[in-house]
Amino acid sequence: MKRICLTLATIAVLLLNICCNGGQQDSSTFVTTRDGRFYRGETEYKFIGANFWYGAVLASEGQGGNRERLQKELDLMQEVGITNVRVLASGEGPDTVASHVVPVLQPEPGVYNDTILQGLDYLIAELEKRQMTAVLFLNNAWEWSGGYGAYLEWAGCGPVPDWSDWTIAQNYHCQFVKNDSAKAMAERHVRHIVTRTNTVTGKPYSESPAIMAWELANEPRAFARDSVTKACFAEWVEAQAKLIKSLDPNHLVTTGSEGLEGCEQDPDLFRQVHAFPEIDYICIHIWPYNWHWLGPASGPLDKGLAGNGETSVVDSVTHAARMTHAYMDHCWSIVKDLSKPMVLEEFGYPRDGYRIEPSSSTQGRDIYYEYVFSLMEEGKLQGTCFWAWGGYAEPKHVRWQRWDDYVGDPAQEEQGLNAVFACDTTTLDVIRQAAEKLR
Repeated sequence: MKRICLTLATIAVLLLNICCNGGQQDSSTFVTTRDGRFYRGETEYKFIGANFWYGAVLASEGQGGNRERLQKELDLMQEVGITNVRVLASGEGPDTVASHVVPVLQPEPGVYNDTILQGLDYLIAELEKRQMTAVLFLNNAWEWSGGYGAYLEWAGCGPVPDWSDWTIAQNYHCQFVKNDSAKAMAERHVRHIVTRTNTVTGKPYSESPAIMAWELANEPRAFARDSVTKACFAEWVEAQAKLIKSLDPNHLVTTGSEGLEGCEQDPDLFRQVHAFPEIDYICIHIWPYNWHWLGPASGPLDKGLAGNGETSVVDSVTHAARMTHAYMDHCWSIVKDLSKPMVLEEFGYPRDGYRIEPSSSTQGRDIYYEYVFSLMEEGKLQGTCFWAWGGYAEPKHVRWQRWDDYVGDPAQEEQGLNAVFACDTTTLDVIRQAAEKLR
C-alpha cells in the first residue's frame, strides 16, 4: 500500500508540473534530432524563430545595452509564439569601422570585451527562464561583424576591401578557408565561447538547455568556384564541427549555410558539408529582394531604394513565393536522404514601397510570411527563422549610426527595411497564428 501511495503522489506531482508548464517540455531538456525531426525529450520540436543577432549587445550593461528593452523583447516574442532566436556570439576587429557591430566582442586576437560576454550570459539565462532556445553563430562570412575579414587582416593579408567591387571582395575573403593562421584564431574563439561558464547561472554553456545549437558561421562560403578552395571549405566545416562536438557533446551543430546559394551553386558541395556526422541539421536561407525576385523594380541594394516603385513589393509576392518553393525543393532534393532536419533560418521581405519607417505598411511581407510559414506543413522544414526582429527599437537614421537602437538590419543596410517592429501588428498576428498551428 505504501508503494502505491508513493506512486500516486508521484503521478500527482507530474500532473501538477504539466499543468503549470502548459504541457511544455521540462526546461532542462536539450534539443536533439531523430529521423529528420527535432525533439525536446520525446516531444517533437518545431519552431518559429527570429533573427536577433544583437541580443548579447542588448543584454549587456555597457553602451548599446538595455536590459529593460531586452525583457520586453523576449516577453513579446514569447507572447506571439516565437520560441527560438538566432544570436551573434562573435564580433571581431576594431570598433572604428562604420559598418561594423559595436561594441566589438573581440577587438584584438584573444582579447575579449567582458561586458558583451556577460551580456551573452544574461541573455542565455533569460532564455532559460522562458524555455526558449537559441542558435549561436560563432563567425561571419560577411564584414558587418568582422568574421572572415577580421581574421584575415589579423593574419597579415592586408586591409579588408569593401563590397563595392564584388570580385575583389570575394578574392580576399576566399583566402579564409586556406589560411592556417586565420583559421587558428577562429578556432581559439570557438574554444573560448563553447567552453565558457555562464556568470549568471553558474553553469557551463555546455549544460544550458537554452542553447539549441552552435553554428559555424553566418552564411559561410568558399567564395570561389575552384576545386581547391571548395575542398578547403569542406575540410574547414568538418574540422570546426568536430571541434565543437569534442567540447560540447550536448548541443547540436549546424553550418549556417544559405544552401545552394552559399555553396557556389554546387549541389555536391552543399550535400558534402551537411553530410558530416557532426553536422546535425541542414540550413538554408532565402532572400527574395537580394536575389532579385521582386520583379523589374527590384535592384541591387547599392542603387538605393528610390525609384523602386510603390507596388512592386506587394505585386511580386506570387513570384517570390513560387521561387521560394522551388529553391526549398531543390535544396531538399539534394539532402533529403541524409534524414536530417532542415531549417529555413533566414528569410526576409521588405516593407511596402521599400519604406523603412516602423509606421509603414507591410501587406506584401505579411502575405509572404504567411506563405513561408505554411511550407512547414509540407514536412520539409522543421523550423523557420525570419530576418529580423526589430521589436521596440526606434530607428533614427537610414543607415545605423553609433548608439542608435539596433533594429535587426545590419549597420550598412537600410534600418527598418526587413525589421519586424512591435507596432507591426498585422505581421505579429501572422506569426502568432502560424505558431498556434505548431502547438
